[in-house]
Amino acid sequence: MPVTTRRAPYQLLAVRVVLLAIVTGVTLLVTQELRTLWWAVLLAAAATFAVLTSRHRWLGPTGRLAEVLVVGLATSAVAAAADQAGTVTMGFGAYAVLPYLAVPLVVAGLQRRDVEALLLLLVTAVVLTTAGAVTSVDGEPQLAQYGYIGACGQWLLLAALGTVATGALQRVIQAEHTPPQPYAEATRLLTQLRSVARQLPGATLDPGGIAEHLLDEVRVEVPVDRAAVLTASGGGRLVVLAQGGADRVDWETTLDADSAIADAWASQQPQTESRSQTRSHPGEEVSALVLPLVSGVRTIGLVALETDAPHAYPSALVERVATVVAPAALRLEAALLFDEVRSLATNEERQRLAREIHDGVAQELVMVGYGLDNALAALPDGGDEAGEELRTLRAEVTRVVTELRMSLFELRSEVDRHGGLAAAIADYARTVGSSAGLRVHMSLDESSARLPAATEAELLRIAQEAITNARKHAGAANLWVACTVDPPMAQVVVSDDGQGITDQQPDGRYGLAIMAERAERIRGRLEIKPRHPSGTTVAVVLGGREPAR
Repeated sequence: MPVTTRRAPYQLLAVRVVLLAIVTGVTLLVTQELRTLWWAVLLAAAATFAVLTSRHRWLGPTGRLAEVLVVGLATSAVAAAADQAGTVTMGFGAYAVLPYLAVPLVVAGLQRRDVEALLLLLVTAVVLTTAGAVTSVDGEPQLAQYGYIGACGQWLLLAALGTVATGALQRVIQAEHTPPQPYAEATRLLTQLRSVARQLPGATLDPGGIAEHLLDEVRVEVPVDRAAVLTASGGGRLVVLAQGGADRVDWETTLDADSAIADAWASQQPQTESRSQTRSHPGEEVSALVLPLVSGVRTIGLVALETDAPHAYPSALVERVATVVAPAALRLEAALLFDEVRSLATNEERQRLAREIHDGVAQELVMVGYGLDNALAALPDGGDEAGEELRTLRAEVTRVVTELRMSLFELRSEVDRHGGLAAAIADYARTVGSSAGLRVHMSLDESSARLPAATEAELLRIAQEAITNARKHAGAANLWVACTVDPPMAQVVVSDDGQGITDQQPDGRYGLAIMAERAERIRGRLEIKPRHPSGTTVAVVLGGREPAR
């Protein structure tokens, strides 16, 4: 039941009572005969039935149908009586009854019964026409009176417009009061996104891949020595999604600086500049062009181009490359949104698994350990052999609980928005080293610029897997962790002095496969090599750097 009819039955009853009173008074005024009031009594009876059955599936429409039938018949009779009385001639007496026609039609509109409202209008028109045809006034049919035809036509039109307006208003009110269904809407949108993603070229929604393809398209159109695609990372900063040209370029990534990058982001218009948009390029004459990637009213990212030649980007060339860049905005926005949704879903699933492990199997294993402690305490004299087995089992339970706690820590570890990737890796390595008795040697070098959040998350997971493998399978005494971040380039190296990769357990090899998949997902290069004189080195590299030896 719509909101309005459910909340306002008394208001509708009051409207009926008021209109019945008006119809009764005006009818008596124009006819000056008490016998015509029986139509008001009949209309009151139909209205009472309609009110009492208004919420019934079938009786409700029947009551409203009765109302329009009585209105149609009463209109003709009252108009004829007014003509005979000489108070209102030419059929204008129909105005005495017709205002009540709005009641049943408005109620149907409030209940969003559009078909019923249309049928009520048609029934009313048929009854008014039939009654006017069979009723004679001064020897002529009532339909010949222009006042009767005008009154009927006018009120039928007003009733139809009122029904449409009421239905539209009811939809607006109901939409405002409808409780949100975020999960249902999210399911619908994600289902659509999945279908669209499967139809995309290469079935990919990778922001980095789309950015690299865009740079390839731009290089065909304009001279470029250095190029990058940047997008927002939060906090008024930009991250480099893809870069072309020189191996190392320190692009300007703040949006509050005096630069063409900041101007292009704010104005959503291409910007040219005769100075470099990087922090490290020498002050020689340079042509720079920054093109915004705009989707709707939002700036999604920027394409920054530079060449070491003056006046290399005239307006005609800017317009041509802008037509190449513009279509990529929507593709990049879809990829970034998909990446964010995937990250949110992954993080939520990791947290859910951590809660289930903590509240489930971890607690049960702790209880098993307590049970073993009680069994050892209650062991009678002479049970040395059984006691040794129980102590061995208790040690194994302790080991498994420790492993679970490390798994929980790994699941809950995230790259802090303010701390950065290096801090997250260092925190994890120190915690693991402390629990496993490893000496951890750290080398951290992270610039103020940030990698995309999804890339940082994958690099953290790769580092975690490499550290876990060293702890569980290598039998190492030392762990070396190096993290260098200089977007869009990065390098994470984990080395140990253990027994080497050839003797690792099957689950360790499975971890290596997972690391390779993660590196491929962020377009990185995973390298696994023996370390001299013993141990293993695992390195993941983004960009053109060579891993440390």
